[in-house]
Amino acid sequence: MSGEPGLISGGHLVAKALKAEGVEVVFTLCGGHIIDIYDGCVDEGIDVIDVRHEQVAAHAADGYARVTGKPGCAVVTAGPGTTDAVTGVANALRAESPMLLIGGQGALSQHKMGSLQDLPHVDMMSPITKFAATVPSTERAADLVSMAFRECYHGAPGPSFLEIPRDVLDAKVPIEKARVPKAGGYRASTRTAGDPEAIERLADLVVHAEKPCVLLGSQVWTCRATDAAIEFVRELNVPAFMNGSGRGTLAPGDPHHLQLARRYAFQNADLIIIVGTPFDFRMGYGKRLSPDATVVQIDLDYRTVGKNRDVDLGIVGDAGLVLSSVTQAASGRIDNGATGRKEWLEELRTVETQAYEKRLPRQHSDANPIDPYRLVHEINEFLTPDSIYVGDGGDIVTFSGQVVQPKAPGHWMDPGPLGTLGVGVPFVLAAKYARPDQEVVALFGDGAFSLTGWDFETLVRFNLPFVGIVGNNSSMNQIRYGQIQKYGDDRGRVGNTLGDVPYSEFAKMLGGYGEEVRDPADIQPALQRARESGKPSLINVWVDPDVYAPGTMNQTMYK
Repeated sequence: MSGEPGLISGGHLVAKALKAEGVEVVFTLCGGHIIDIYDGCVDEGIDVIDVRHEQVAAHAADGYARVTGKPGCAVVTAGPGTTDAVTGVANALRAESPMLLIGGQGALSQHKMGSLQDLPHVDMMSPITKFAATVPSTERAADLVSMAFRECYHGAPGPSFLEIPRDVLDAKVPIEKARVPKAGGYRASTRTAGDPEAIERLADLVVHAEKPCVLLGSQVWTCRATDAAIEFVRELNVPAFMNGSGRGTLAPGDPHHLQLARRYAFQNADLIIIVGTPFDFRMGYGKRLSPDATVVQIDLDYRTVGKNRDVDLGIVGDAGLVLSSVTQAASGRIDNGATGRKEWLEELRTVETQAYEKRLPRQHSDANPIDPYRLVHEINEFLTPDSIYVGDGGDIVTFSGQVVQPKAPGHWMDPGPLGTLGVGVPFVLAAKYARPDQEVVALFGDGAFSLTGWDFETLVRFNLPFVGIVGNNSSMNQIRYGQIQKYGDDRGRVGNTLGDVPYSEFAKMLGGYGEEVRDPADIQPALQRARESGKPSLINVWVDPDVYAPGTMNQTMYK
């Protein structure tokens, strides 16, 4: 450790606290206020990955938490460094992702004097974090880090923020005067099992339901509840839909895995179990569920249960523990109802197959310009059981949500309900750093890629290869469609039209691999060459700008 014996600086205390929490990497953009944290990270063996924009650092910390289950950490300087990171923190809040943002601050000795980059960071961060505070003294640096992580994991996970004044961070104090949290010794288990009476009641409801279905949401992955969810749907023969990070809980082709029959199921089921998903815009605020169905909601956060729509039963708890308990409670019955649901599963499978076959000609379309359905079909065919898929865009990613099916849990990454464009490159950075042996495949809209695309160079610099695809229509097409519907064709191009950018050349300029694709037959070979290149890559696929996803045409995001 650098410095005098027996003394420790604020930055080194921060690094010790990060190490105690299991943090392996910080994502950062440098600034004079924060460099003592880097010095501490070097001593503690924590990697420092420096990016080109603080938004990328915050998104990468969020992405790292999603992939690993450990908290992510981003370190940014004061003022614009911290404000640049606001979007990443806000995205983590809506996506329930545990991360800590550490921001610099002017020295306490210069408080309110107008020091460089001085802003009221805590006031700005409070509404979008679970915990936001200033570190008031060097002795408290590690202590405040442990407090922040404790809040990250209370109920549904989320982000915390700490600002550390420069003189607090740089000062040295006797190590015995500082509270340094012990790994595993300062944070309780956060897994709650749910009310036992409610568990029994839910088991009873499932056993007696003729047409149940379950929606497995992001918290199924957050809670690492995959095995419990699979056992629940198989033992009790319950058809399952998945959304958000819950995608991939069941592998494609699993008899209980359904995707396209969701609306039919929600309108015809007698029991609907919603696990780890709020009744937000993605669920039509709960209005898409049959008014005649019995509705059960399981969530980590009591504030989510029954929000926007009444429920017949609400259980606050860990998705894995609750589902396991329900399966166990139902297994003691003479008849758990599983065999009686065979016809219901067949009914849903018929609806699913019809929807799939109706769309298949579009997925195999040879149209030129390329039909986006063909592009996302080729991507789905390209994915291996190990591929982590990242979606970053509007209309093009809406297409992919219908077609691309991750082959394993934790293999789907999208912004989440904040709808933040620009998460793609930082999520790739986080995923490939955390899982170097796995392939990462990312689909970008051309508008989304341009928001954080310069950090493609960071992927090259740290040798983090991935297969990137830009679905390029030179437009912000999701918005363009809405404008045409509202104001007519002659005003459909206002404020939403981008230049025709050959992103393959951008990739090559930065040291990656790139190709342009205009013929649908060339998509798959180009993807294979990108995979074999061993470099960060961009396959720039020119898609038809006048074709829109059904979700875009229904404007479901606004309903």
